[in-house]
Amino acid sequence: MQTVRSIAEQIVAREGGYVNDPDDPGGATNYGVTIHTMRRLGLDLDGNGIVDARDVRRLTRAKATDIFVEHYFDRPRVSDLPEVLQPSVFDMYVNAGANAARILQRLLNRMGQRVAVDGVIGPRTIAAARAAADVAPHHIADAYGIARRNYYYALADRRAASRKYARRRDGGKGGWITRAEEFISPRFHLSADQHKARVAAWG
Repeated sequence: MQTVRSIAEQIVAREGGYVNDPDDPGGATNYGVTIHTMRRLGLDLDGNGIVDARDVRRLTRAKATDIFVEHYFDRPRVSDLPEVLQPSVFDMYVNAGANAARILQRLLNRMGQRVAVDGVIGPRTIAAARAAADVAPHHIADAYGIARRNYYYALADRRAASRKYARRRDGGKGGWITRAEEFISPRFHLSADQHKARVAAWG
């Protein structure tokens, strides 16, 4: 298995550099670390007493990797999940916070486990995930990736401003969808026609 640091470095590379998209609720972001996260952590990188977009711009790739390992892998206990789930849940935690855990918890309930959908990776969620992975490790990894893809589509259904993240201007799969499918076996990827049918109602 890859090391957690190598997974974090891949996430940083996937997130890219500085952006400040007005349609993104995360606000100013660099390497996937949002200004809200930097304020929560008190990362005043220029030492002027406030955390603003200038601090976000100063964030280095190495520091972003450190933040992800500590605050999005170790502290939320993604590290205690089955290894087969860790890369995708970790990547989703960076992208969507506690919703990464809620997606897993809803999936586990559909698989017959009984866990609270509270966004917290606690002992029951960990035990249920391990039990499911013991039976069918590849199945749960693919199922989580598919549930994640469905989450993105549903989010774009509800919020028109987010559709550009799920569908490119030419109608193809947007970054959210391709990102989710990086963690899904190729046989479960949507075809171009299936994707177009899924987003057809968006106009």
